[in-house]
Amino acid sequence: MIYDCLIIGAGPAGLAAAISAKKNGLENIMLLERDNRPGGILLQCIHNGFGLHYFSEELTGPEYAGRFVKEAEELKIQVKVSTMVLQIEKGEGENPLHKVTAINSKDGLMILETKTVIISTGCRERTRGALLIPGSRPSGIFTAGSAQRFLNIDGYLPGKKVVILGSGDIGLIMARRLTLEGAEVKMVLEIMNYSAGLARNITQCLENFNIPLRTKTTIVQIHGKDRVTGVTIASVDDHRQPIPETYEYVECDTVLLSVGLIPENELLNPLGVNLDAVTSGPLVNQRMETSIKGIFACGNSVHVHDLVDFVTEESLLAGKCVAEYVNKRCEKISSIPLVRGNRVRYVVPQKIDLSADEDKSENLRIMYRSTEVYRSVSVIACAGQKELARQKKRIIRPGEMQIIEIPYEKIMEIKDMALPVTISIELPEDLID
Repeated sequence: MIYDCLIIGAGPAGLAAAISAKKNGLENIMLLERDNRPGGILLQCIHNGFGLHYFSEELTGPEYAGRFVKEAEELKIQVKVSTMVLQIEKGEGENPLHKVTAINSKDGLMILETKTVIISTGCRERTRGALLIPGSRPSGIFTAGSAQRFLNIDGYLPGKKVVILGSGDIGLIMARRLTLEGAEVKMVLEIMNYSAGLARNITQCLENFNIPLRTKTTIVQIHGKDRVTGVTIASVDDHRQPIPETYEYVECDTVLLSVGLIPENELLNPLGVNLDAVTSGPLVNQRMETSIKGIFACGNSVHVHDLVDFVTEESLLAGKCVAEYVNKRCEKISSIPLVRGNRVRYVVPQKIDLSADEDKSENLRIMYRSTEVYRSVSVIACAGQKELARQKKRIIRPGEMQIIEIPYEKIMEIKDMALPVTISIELPEDLID
């Protein structure tokens, strides 16, 4: 059988993409998931706060995932669990057929041919090794996500006295979760001068439980032989270097690391897919197609999202565009780069590929993050001196992804200008002539 689409990863991104592709006319679809059930990381996120944008109600992670698992079952979408994808071989020619090699204990080694592939493998956590924290190697050092799985899925308490390094959302949520389970969270440390998590999580997880957040502070030494006995912390200067006179010893038996997520793209590297140096994910166009024809990506494998609702919206778009690719095979007539301007860390998508039968009924949605916390700013999309869109923002934080929409008629006006579209954050003083 030649599949219309193979989707690698059956988390929230993969499920939404499969459902969208099926509803838009594709029949031969299969999801490949390495875990023993679909749902992805949401299955261990038992806290609420999911679905506020997409469902307009508050759900827990398993509830949110369960709705998409149920819909996929109703649509009779095939899912192979406990299946590891080993490699992807890209096809050649005008209508390439890609080969996906996968393995499981039931079917053995499988080589599957498909017209399209959607990468929805999510992301992995940055570990202690990536941080180069000095000290011994005792037990009691966890990434926040692994500690969350131990606690919520397996029922093990990772430790009693905890220091959390990094203020990402998982770290903030685990600070609350550990406190509710009887552990003492000594403090949350953040090397930057702002929290990397959502503002609501800072309030609900730290301030409501009187857990201190210390910014511009990091761990400079981990102590202990068999088990962690404590850490040495220090304030950092403007270059993020520890200040020796601020060294302080904190007793603890557990260190949790919530120091960022990296898109999981090991399958894409051998293919030569163009990657974004900032996001570590593939470069995609507005249809979520990578630089290789017929290979799409969505969700956290492209860039790290704050909210699963945004993952769902992006993945529904990817599924729809895959169906259009298989059924119409639109040919592009022009390509416009999307680039980051002043105070913008990255933008997604990174280019706009226009086709002759482009759907102009919807605005082009561009996601971006700021480099710092900014207040009372204007976000501007422009091509050269031509302004395409503008939005006012009271406050922008790096931990909260932003969206700006550009009307398609504005894009069509610049398609022959050979100019990139730049997204910039302008402060009030920048706008003064």
